Amino acid sequence: MDYQYPISLDWSTEEIVDVIKFFECIEKAYEQGIDRTDMLSAYRRFKEIVPSKSDEKTICNEFEEVSGYSSYKVVKKTKDSNEHSIKM
Repeated sequence: MDYQYPISLDWSTEEIVDVIKFFECIEKAYEQGIDRTDMLSAYRRFKEIVPSKSDEKTICNEFEEVSGYSSYKVVKKTKDSNEHSIKM
């Protein structure tokens, strides 16, 4: 990983850590697969920190630009799936 995660200076240290955990879950979904429950939990926490849809889209697009991983596709697959594990 040779990129930086998109973060806001308005977030607390705990919030920054939790947003980074969310993006790490996105990476894990692409690289090896992730437990659906873990992914949903990370996304719920991310939405507590970034409740606005437009802010979510901006931050996730920034992450996709630097990483190549689509948060939107992972979250959509996680929500639509009943499988135990999510693998992109």
